[in-house]
Amino acid sequence: MAALSNPISDAKRLVLLGSTGSIGTQALEVAEKLGCPVVALTAHSRVETMEEQVRRFRPRLAVMVEEKAAADLRVRLADTPVRVEAGVDGLCEAACLEGADLVLNSVVGMVGLRPTLAALEAGRDVALANKETLVAGGALVMEAAARQGARLLPVDSEHSAIFQCLQGAPPENRALRRLILTASGGPFFGKSREELKRVGLQEALKHPNWSMGAKITIDSATMMNKGLELIEARWLFDVPPENIDIIIHRESVVHSLIEYDDHSVIAQLGVPDMRLPIQYALTWPMRRPSPVKALHLTEWGKLTFFPPDDEAFPCIGICREAVTRGGLYPAAVNAANEEAVALFRKERIGFLDIGELVGAMLERPFPGAGRGIPSLEEILAADREVRRYTAEAAQRLAR
Repeated sequence: MAALSNPISDAKRLVLLGSTGSIGTQALEVAEKLGCPVVALTAHSRVETMEEQVRRFRPRLAVMVEEKAAADLRVRLADTPVRVEAGVDGLCEAACLEGADLVLNSVVGMVGLRPTLAALEAGRDVALANKETLVAGGALVMEAAARQGARLLPVDSEHSAIFQCLQGAPPENRALRRLILTASGGPFFGKSREELKRVGLQEALKHPNWSMGAKITIDSATMMNKGLELIEARWLFDVPPENIDIIIHRESVVHSLIEYDDHSVIAQLGVPDMRLPIQYALTWPMRRPSPVKALHLTEWGKLTFFPPDDEAFPCIGICREAVTRGGLYPAAVNAANEEAVALFRKERIGFLDIGELVGAMLERPFPGAGRGIPSLEEILAADREVRRYTAEAAQRLAR
């Protein structure tokens, strides 16, 4: 938690990576209400949305990952002083932009790792909503943050909840026993493995509580999102994986909990609305009035909690084993999941095949397990290798 030890100022100048996605659009809403200037925006390929955002928020720099989209945006913004760049190099340039106070990384996938590292190496504070950054490169990222004195602020509701609960714990004597991450259970809570053989893409995209992008929604359906969050929590809060528990909480009101050595448990509660953790990352250590609805527990009536079904949803256990082994295993299971989810979205594999393809990574002899910190080059090379292997394995499954 050393990277979170010093308060940051109010009114931050913001770089937003992934501005056209679900988190990005909500972050812009929050930033506008707080009066935070937006100095750079990035997106993958949604040119029309990006043009609207640029004209509204007037950043100095706009980046499109796709080259064709960047070329289109340059034409559209020719009447403005906004500079347009492209590709991952453009993302990294935005992450290091001079004069920025905070980089909010909400891009989806491994593409988020390089700009996170670039921001930290430049001494920028990072509000992190990109799971893959810490899943694939946790040790590398935390080392960079500590070396440069930069802060990592969690945006995911679960990690924000833990961070908020820890605000009352002296860093020198946290006496922390365990972290408890809550999970909604997704759209398939209560279904057996046999029943899950018959579910399809449209069913997997119907999350009961949250409005999220397609990839994250499917991760919620497989429970992989909770496995990824377990790995993130291990790095963000410097807690061994065996001290991180996961429980199913269908209402998504209790966002996560911590337990101290004396068995006192502290939780953070709120209505399921991502604008609250986004705003806390932008205003920490201060709190400001927010557009989020107040929580009235009598309106909910009851809150329920259940253990996860490890047989029907094996991805949590796979991720726990991967981070326990260390080395390149977390990057490997993340890459396999990204590739498998992409294939499932194209309806080339079945729902249960996602977990099978991710679990197969534990059978492969990745170097570096338990030894040192993998370099960025090693992580990216493993990512490429795993994606190829997973695509080939998926073809065999489809035959």
